[in-house]
Amino acid sequence: MLQKQKKRGKGPGYCGMNDIQPPDTRPRPFDEMAPDYDREFTNSVLGRIYRDVVWERIDALFTGKRHILELGCGTGEDALYLARNGHRVTALDASPAMVRKAREKVEQAGVQDLVEFRVMDLESPDLGELGPCKESGNHTSAFDGILANFGVLNCVRDLPSVAGSLHGLVTPGAPGIFVIMGPCVPWEWLWYLRKGLPGKAFRRLRRGGLDWRGVTVRYPRIVKARAAFAPHFRVTRATAIGVFLPPPYAESWAKNNPKIIGMLRRLEQSRAHSPLAARLADHYLLEMERI
Repeated sequence: MLQKQKKRGKGPGYCGMNDIQPPDTRPRPFDEMAPDYDREFTNSVLGRIYRDVVWERIDALFTGKRHILELGCGTGEDALYLARNGHRVTALDASPAMVRKAREKVEQAGVQDLVEFRVMDLESPDLGELGPCKESGNHTSAFDGILANFGVLNCVRDLPSVAGSLHGLVTPGAPGIFVIMGPCVPWEWLWYLRKGLPGKAFRRLRRGGLDWRGVTVRYPRIVKARAAFAPHFRVTRATAIGVFLPPPYAESWAKNNPKIIGMLRRLEQSRAHSPLAARLADHYLLEMERI
């Protein structure tokens, strides 16, 4: 079914892009997750801790009032946070159901004029249409910040190609925050080995990636992710998210052990910037600068 987005918030900088999305018959596994995503992750104990780490870096890097390109916006939690801080946001997601939830969220908060949502796969040729354009004599500059949170880039087939496309969309020196799921997670090894599930324990190390509901999920090492972006972006910092803290699927354990979670959170805050910690975390956050 064609997806049509109600046009709103077309202040300075709107490119007049066609909001009607072409039909796409590829699997939409995230559509199934949309109704419960906020309950199961966004508003969970571990989900809030994980996201707070990202928001801390958003506040540090996205200074002033910027136009941020968000990749894989999900239910719009980060887009809402950015808009509430005065940024304009162009938010993309391949899941129509996720985009509907996200649009409802920003409308309820009254910041819909600052956020434009588009149903778009990151490897779509249409990604290039998001660049500078002119409409009625008003020139639109490129984006001056990029955010890709919680594993959206793990679902990309050709990361170097996507990095090249992004390079053409942002201004020189623009900061980027990319949160990627890593391959080596001792917490995950122990969690599933204790349950007698070695296949799940070491699933991220599987060559060629992991098939999940018709989508291939890949877990690049930091060095590989850095190399994919290297011709276009310079990595300035790597931060661990979930090296001492357990992965989000341990939520029930986290709820029952708040004191331990508090201790692990403090330990993680003091060690998160260690190169070894970032290599062994559930997610690693790469801060980059467009060359």
